[in-house]
Amino acid sequence: MEISKAEHASAAAASSQAGSPELMGAEILVKALQAEGVKHLWGYPGGAVLYIYDALYKQDTIEHVLVRHEQAAVHAADGFARATGEVGVALVTSGPGLTNAVTGIATAYTDSIPLVVISGQTSVAAIGTDAFQECDTVGITRPIVKHNFLVKDVRDLAVTLKKAFHVARTGRPGPVVVDIPKDVSFKKAVYSGYPQTVEMRSYNPVKKGHSGQIRKALQLLLAAKRPYIYTGGGVLLGNASQELRTLVDMLGYPVTHTLMGLGAYPASDSKYLGMLGMHGTIEANNAMQNCDVLLAVGARFDDRVIGNPKHFMSAERKIIHIDIDPSSISKRVKVDVPIVGDVKDVLTELIAMIREATSQPDTGALAQWWTQIESWRSRDCLQFDRSKTDVIKPQAVVDTLFQMTKGEDVYVTSDVGQHQMWAAQYYRFDEPRRWINSGGLGTMGVGLPYAMGIKLAKPQAEVFCITGEGSIQMNIQELATCRQYNTPVIICALNNRFLGMVRQWQQIEYSGRYSSSYMDSLPDFVKLAEAFGHAGILVEDPSQVEAALIEARRIAREENKCVFIDFRTDPTENVFPMVQAGKGITEMLLGPDDL
Repeated sequence: MEISKAEHASAAAASSQAGSPELMGAEILVKALQAEGVKHLWGYPGGAVLYIYDALYKQDTIEHVLVRHEQAAVHAADGFARATGEVGVALVTSGPGLTNAVTGIATAYTDSIPLVVISGQTSVAAIGTDAFQECDTVGITRPIVKHNFLVKDVRDLAVTLKKAFHVARTGRPGPVVVDIPKDVSFKKAVYSGYPQTVEMRSYNPVKKGHSGQIRKALQLLLAAKRPYIYTGGGVLLGNASQELRTLVDMLGYPVTHTLMGLGAYPASDSKYLGMLGMHGTIEANNAMQNCDVLLAVGARFDDRVIGNPKHFMSAERKIIHIDIDPSSISKRVKVDVPIVGDVKDVLTELIAMIREATSQPDTGALAQWWTQIESWRSRDCLQFDRSKTDVIKPQAVVDTLFQMTKGEDVYVTSDVGQHQMWAAQYYRFDEPRRWINSGGLGTMGVGLPYAMGIKLAKPQAEVFCITGEGSIQMNIQELATCRQYNTPVIICALNNRFLGMVRQWQQIEYSGRYSSSYMDSLPDFVKLAEAFGHAGILVEDPSQVEAALIEARRIAREENKCVFIDFRTDPTENVFPMVQAGKGITEMLLGPDDL
């Protein structure tokens, strides 16, 4: 049966005519994806999903992207979702297909990214018999999904997919797994259309915040002497960046972001104090510890942000916490004014209350607070040694890239490690959803799949992957996918010949015993890139950094190839500032002299 473009427009409409057609489960699945507006699907075929792949073959509205590893399929769908705000979709087969996808699912779950991951399963009658490529998908994924479904009856398939997309994108977003046995994909059922709505008695996330609590928050904010606004990835996920900007500009209060919140408020604005936390700025961390009223928006007070909770709670302050997820409030830090609701809606109501309020912030106290903040900021804690001409400083690479591309249509992905922190510190994001990285799980190998997922969704944008020589090797096979699907991204590898963050911790905490952190026998990345049909550039001289980036951008634009830039950077460079484990966020190491 052909599933054509003509059918796409009617896929979401239920048929009221008698004699609705009988469709195979695989065809119903494709109809459901079309009705949800899915345009891209990342996956890898196998025996349990071949009927689904056959149905995909017979349609032309959804582009299937054949990755080289199932982990990369989920990461690519994840990167797509982070950049666009839409639900990312991946398709994997049973057994090892699903287990290979687990890291990608867990990565999305930790960062609250909306995904629907469709997995194949052995036939219903064979479940529990240790059949070929069988695994307990529901059991394996239960701790790392927002929800999962095992569809045992083809008649339940359409409504289950409607539920999956609804759960993935509403409330606190997250990944949903739909496990489809092979016989469900080939059995037929009457298809009367994709459901327009869905009701789930046990799932009804709160959207509107409590007005009384918002009014309490308003009173605290306007009475504050040393106010501070602390935001996380929830602002981006809730598409509330404009509301945040309006609030900050109305009040004139200082603002900071977590690693996951970068870009929600412009980094170029003086009210922004930089990222806070383990590798945050002096001014951001000191303001966090010394404020008297803290407004936390879409953030969760995790260990990388507040350091030792006892140290954090040693200071007297009032805390307002806005979050869509009630379980995140007072989970690690007791708050004074909890507000459960959609961040965008709550900020909109708070802004309206501020406009109607008769009282105003204490301008004298606020001026003194800003004077204190500027004294901290004057330390310029992100300065680094620019005098060396014989070795490339990794910070300089990121800063050069930023100066070259600021204000342009650019997305930056990263893997995990020192390069991730340097990217967060030195690429100053002014717009939301432009910084794509793994925060909560800290997954190496995400950078390239993220980049190719974004490039497919945003073909006119430039996409840079800032990575390390360790991380990039975890999913480097996806260079083949980039070649096949025409997603020319630029890979900036800060190659210091070490697992850099591991080496840094071993230097500081383990007396320089560099156990298994040295990256010996590295490949020739230039030749490797060329073997995949792309271009490679080796850069060893600091004076050639800018020229290499210019040439890489030209090649990606004119020759439609990925470009792998192998920057040989200083192997001794560390990320500063740094808060050691067990320390408070103001107990920072600021440079080599503090070691």
